[in-house]
Amino acid sequence: SWSIFEDRILYQLLVFLQPPSRHSFRLELYSRTRLPERCSNIRVVLECTCLKQMGDIPCFVHPSKNNETAQHSHLLQTLCTGSYLDMEEIACWVQNLVQTAWEHLPQWQHWQLTVLPSSRSCRLLLSGPSDMQLCAVLVFAVEQGSP
Repeated sequence: SWSIFEDRILYQLLVFLQPPSRHSFRLELYSRTRLPERCSNIRVVLECTCLKQMGDIPCFVHPSKNNETAQHSHLLQTLCTGSYLDMEEIACWVQNLVQTAWEHLPQWQHWQLTVLPSSRSCRLLLSGPSDMQLCAVLVFAVEQGSP
């Protein structure tokens, strides 16, 4: 969605997260009488690839004959707390990615990018040579029913 406030245009974008290969997202629902123990209740599940024709790609879930320990997923180590998606880590990762990419866009040399404080979304402010400002809010979601 988008809206205009005086000299600022606000864009709100819903960004659906997709699990990488050999992973799936599982939404854990809580009963109404019990509050969730963590902010995010999206569990990242490692999928077994033993029976699939994956070539030399090791299975994350089951150890191979040559390697007696299960593989560790890079996703679980960087964007998760335990086995759950950590929206604060995802927001921080996207903010850093956008800032790094911005430095490589010479056509935007007259625009300034400011990452606004936000713990569970990515909020960006673009200020140009005129008085107009663009504010983009990226809100992260997982599609219900997706693998």
